[in-house]
Order: sequence, then structure tokens, then C-alpha cells
Amino acid sequence: MSETGPEPLPPDLQSRRKGGFADAGMRALSALVLAAVAIAATWMGGFAFRVLIVVGSAVIFAEWIGMARKAGRSPRWLVPALALAALELSLFTQDSGVVLSVLLVGIACSWATGFFAGRYHAGLAALAYAGFSAVALAFLRDDDRAGLYAILFLFSVVWATDVMAYFCGRLFGGPKLAPSISPGKTWSGAIGGTAGGIVAAFVFLFCIGRQPTVGTGIAALALSVVGQVGDLFESAVKRRYGVKDSSNLIPGHGGLMDRIDALVAAAFTLYLIGGIMAGFDLPAHGLFRP
Repeated sequence: MSETGPEPLPPDLQSRRKGGFADAGMRALSALVLAAVAIAATWMGGFAFRVLIVVGSAVIFAEWIGMARKAGRSPRWLVPALALAALELSLFTQDSGVVLSVLLVGIACSWATGFFAGRYHAGLAALAYAGFSAVALAFLRDDDRAGLYAILFLFSVVWATDVMAYFCGRLFGGPKLAPSISPGKTWSGAIGGTAGGIVAAFVFLFCIGRQPTVGTGIAALALSVVGQVGDLFESAVKRRYGVKDSSNLIPGHGGLMDRIDALVAAAFTLYLIGGIMAGFDLPAHGLFRP
């Protein structure tokens, strides 16, 4: 040991060691409030749910641009912001062809303006991330019982994965999952989270009177794993921009991106699965037959 004492822990690990389970109360309270809002809008569906998606996608876009600015970048945000606004308006048409066309045109225009201006493409990335997330969630829910079941199934898997990964990681520790991206995540947390997500999926199916199948088990496994990959992706984005949280919007969680990073990745996966099975206007019908 040197005269100056042991080398200090990195700031993020210091905060984790100091907090332990002390921050669990604030995290839980914030999560419950957000969950209540999300479930209420999901239950109402239709216009209410799409308004929630519009607000959420706008916040995600603003957080991404904010992270880029904190890193000293000069993102070209105006064209992507206008494209996102057009996309959000198109969501109320309930026509996936129109909505996806608006998004793809917006992405192309954003890329072109960034390319010719020689600026960073943070605005383009923010538009793609917020835009595809909005499309997936909006069309999964739609306005019928199948859509309600699809979103609640998604919530069950992702939230159970998040909770079990957090507590299993804290309780069991062990080898790190991706230390260069997110030092706090462990393999024990990832495995525990995946198991929790699958169990939650089966419990949800039992509660709505549906028979669990191998297919639903595989879907739950995929959503849980993809959700955790989405969490790591968002951590990599924050590391690239040199920030700890996407914003300070939510006590105990940081920004909205920090809270729903797993959800949006899993939602897009579920949207693709349902879209392949039943079409991209009503993807939930491929998952839960009305």
C-alpha cells in the first residue's frame, strides 16, 4: 500500500457503495408514480395513450440533444425536431404506412442537413431513437383489448426484469456484465432479471386467462434480454457524452431515457414480432388474438 493510501473508487462506484439500498426508497417512489401514469394512459388507450407517447418522445429527444450539448457538441437539432413534430402529428392518423414514411423522410432530411453542414449527427440519432420508440409503443397499444394486453405484457416483462436485476445484482454481486459500459451491472443481475421477466410474463398470462406457451416464453425471454441490451446501449450513449444521467427529470432515476431505456428497446422488438405476424397497423393482434 502506498503512503497516499489506496486508490479511490470511481465516482459512480463510490455512490453505489455509499448508497447501498438507501436509494431504493426514492427509486421505488418515482417508479410507482411513473407506473401509475403509464398504466392509466394504457388503460384508456386511444388518444390518451398517444398523447403520452408524444410527450415522452419529445422529452427523450430533448434529453439526447441536452447530453450532446453537455459534451461540447453542436448538434443540428432544428430539422430533426421538426421531423419529430411531424411524426407525432402523424401518429394520430393510425396508419403505420404514413407514420413510418414520415419518420424515414425525417431521418433522411436530418442526415442530409447534418452531412452538408459537417456537424455531429446527434440530432439524427435523437430522432431515430425517439421516433422508432414512439411508433412501436403507439401501434402496439392501438385502441382494443389485444393492444391493452400487449402493452401490459410488455410492462410486466420489462419492469420485472428491471426490479429483479437490481436486487439480484445488489444481493449476489459477482462478475461484471459489461464493466467498460456500465460498471454496476452484474451477470447475477442479468440472469435474475431474465428469470423474473419470464415468471412475470406467465403470471400475467394466467391473470388474463390465457394459456402460457413455449412461444410466449420465448417472447418473454427475448424481451427481457433485448431490454437489458437497450439499457446497456443507453449507458454507452451516456458514456460517449460523458454524463452520468440523461437529465435530472426523475428523482432517483435521472432522466426519462434512464427510466425507459429497456422498455423502448423491448417495445420495438415486440412491435416487429407482432407486425410480422399480423401487420404493422395492428401488431398486437399477432400476439393476443381479440
